[in-house]
Amino acid sequence: MQKKEIKIEVTEFAGVSELRPEIQKLVKEAISASKDAYTPYSKFNVGSAVLLENGEIISGSNQENAAYPSGLCAERVVMFYANAKYPQAPIKAIAIVAKNSNSITDEPVPPCGACRQSLIESEQRFNNKMEVYLVGHKKIQMVKSIADLLPLTFTGDFL
Repeated sequence: MQKKEIKIEVTEFAGVSELRPEIQKLVKEAISASKDAYTPYSKFNVGSAVLLENGEIISGSNQENAAYPSGLCAERVVMFYANAKYPQAPIKAIAIVAKNSNSITDEPVPPCGACRQSLIESEQRFNNKMEVYLVGHKKIQMVKSIADLLPLTFTGDFL
């Protein structure tokens, strides 16, 4: 038997002002997008924004449905839209913001498993790591790649 350890590095920022200007703008777009979420059932608004290699910023929000599996998370909304609109532009960074009761959650909220899998596919498609910014009221966390959030990745190589 052999044991292996998987480690990830998470960088924490006290607030938006500590981020690079392009990432500050990205976070602001994600916060703005969270206001447009359609969440009549959970009241849990999520906004996400991606910065593409071509400099474009695209944002999106979660969209619920009474048949819960029919809804879509903000991360997949924005990633699928960015990939459809700019199919040759890799995602450089993504910011994710969650709100409950109209205020940003104190702690950063990471993407669900389905979003992690979809985001890792985009990262692999372009062979380009995307920085992930998880935004909370008390702090912002950043990992250098979505692979850090999904280290044992299922890929098309298994098919």
